[in-house]
Amino acid sequence: MSIWKREFSLASLNLTSKKTLIEHLGIVYTAFDDCSLSATMPVDYRTHQPLGMLHGGASVVLAETLGSLAANLAVDTDKYCVGLDINANHIQAIREGAVTGCATPIHIGATTQVWQIEIKDERQRLICTSRLTMAVMTNKKK
Repeated sequence: MSIWKREFSLASLNLTSKKTLIEHLGIVYTAFDDCSLSATMPVDYRTHQPLGMLHGGASVVLAETLGSLAANLAVDTDKYCVGLDINANHIQAIREGAVTGCATPIHIGATTQVWQIEIKDERQRLICTSRLTMAVMTNKKK
């Protein structure tokens, strides 16, 4: 059974990235199934820190991008989600190629959601693991 409450396609998700940090970092949504959303991000000059490795902050941007979008796709249209907390453990350094993040829910509740995001390299080595907590808000009627 799917957790998604909204209709979407990869093309429609990628259109939402235009003129944002997501587009600037080269993040592209690549896959989804009934309970996960994935995206890739290049490891290059846009995402490097001064020592030539993937910047931990870029990993956190990928994690929050995936978890936040997934959370918003998993609520009814009269609701929206905003971030409360994110943490990340950087496991492995990477200097080139690409990483793929996959967001899966730990908890989808009426007032909060918790998402686990694992970021792996092209050899499926774990680069970063992150947990994102989201608040579920109700759109105010005018």
